[in-house]
Amino acid sequence: MYLEFEVRRVCCRECNAVKREALDFLSDSPFYTKRFAYYVGRRCREASIKAVAEELHLDWDSVKTLEMQYMKAQLAKAGTPQPKRIGIDEISIRKGHTYRIVVSDLDRQRPIWFGGVDRSEASMAQLYAQVGPKKSARIELALMDMWKPFRNAAQAHAPQAAILFDKFHVMRHLGEALDKVRKAEYARLSGKDRRFIKGQKYTLLSNRENLTTEGRKALKTLLAANKRLNTAYLLKESFGQLWDYKSEAWARRFFEQWRDALKWQQLKPFEAFADMIDRHWDGIAAYCKPENKVLLGFVEGLNNKIRVLQRRAYGVRDE
Repeated sequence: MYLEFEVRRVCCRECNAVKREALDFLSDSPFYTKRFAYYVGRRCREASIKAVAEELHLDWDSVKTLEMQYMKAQLAKAGTPQPKRIGIDEISIRKGHTYRIVVSDLDRQRPIWFGGVDRSEASMAQLYAQVGPKKSARIELALMDMWKPFRNAAQAHAPQAAILFDKFHVMRHLGEALDKVRKAEYARLSGKDRRFIKGQKYTLLSNRENLTTEGRKALKTLLAANKRLNTAYLLKESFGQLWDYKSEAWARRFFEQWRDALKWQQLKPFEAFADMIDRHWDGIAAYCKPENKVLLGFVEGLNNKIRVLQRRAYGVRDE
């Protein structure tokens, strides 16, 4: 249906500007009603912009504009977030170390902020400025990786919040240490002794239960052939037990025993990893407290969803 009507235009005596009459039923784009803009936005949740444009006989740019109006209305409905426990992570949006910060409400399991121009402390401070001092003071827990600017921003704007380091980032550092040992062993050996190590990077780094039958056989052969890699692998597998403790004292005792097992093993990457854990111990030991038990995988899962959106939005330049 097409409507054709006259709109009043009035000359303002104060500023001498000509202004048009405001009509409540029109969207931000004066050629479409709010109901139609809402309908286009709902259709874009299920189909691509191109498909909706062809279905409704509209221009691609018009559909994109109406979809953005719909999304802004949905964000306005959500209101200002009032999180008590937040998850913080960064995500790359293009090549060249261009990052944005993603903040989630861990209790409601939904993203609440996507912003900043990089992953600096100043960018992180924008979240607390938007939330406000009163709501920032209600934050009880901040889950993050061991990136110092995130920790500094949390301590400056929400000092009452407990800092908890993400288990998946910690284990990733441990996996990198294991891979350095693998590379060192491959460089040290020569000839036929290398054949057990070559091409086994992901066999070593994967969880044992995720390996195929052939992968488990290759892992067994590799660990039997190389004593140093066998020791490093066992240390890596046993470290995951740290998150099972409910007492910080017992968790610390386990870590000290794990660290003592490194003596005389000549595993320099593991020693560097242990030093890093020691420096960031408070953010790891915080998980022992019952009130800090959260779903650690939610933040990583959210990042995967954002990457799917990035692939679907290939060619769209509007961030």
